[in-house]
Amino acid sequence: MMNNDFISVTNGILEIINKWEIPLQNLSDDIITKRLNKQNRTIKQILGHLVDSASNNHQRMVRLQYNSDLAFPDYRQDNDRWIAIQNYQDSNWNNLIQLWKYFNLHIIHVIQNTDKDMLQNCWHDFEGTRVTLEQMIYGYLDHLNLHINEIKDLINK
Repeated sequence: MMNNDFISVTNGILEIINKWEIPLQNLSDDIITKRLNKQNRTIKQILGHLVDSASNNHQRMVRLQYNSDLAFPDYRQDNDRWIAIQNYQDSNWNNLIQLWKYFNLHIIHVIQNTDKDMLQNCWHDFEGTRVTLEQMIYGYLDHLNLHINEIKDLINK
């Protein structure tokens, strides 16, 4: 059964995908590999980080639907390590865009099918902060917007 409680989140994710897929594909290699944000990341690395975010949040969103108190690793303190290990800087740009797009389309599907009775199940981040499934879902769009805005700033630099 579809959960429409998060329609603003799922519509927001879809809007970002639809707005950014083609413009991302049209960026030059210089723009995606040489311009750096304040964390010293390129556009390629930021998009790779968004794939990592989708991957980790997907796992949490699914696992929180059958665990009321989830013990699952946080990777926030290791973001740069994840980016380096996967070498997003040298990855195929079009493949990376498609991975980002389709992972987020699947996240939309997961959110739409989230069990309402599980929304207060929680995960604890590496600092010990309690995060409910509901908070995680809303926070996902905020995080996506944060990094899309960084990409936008780098394009306009």
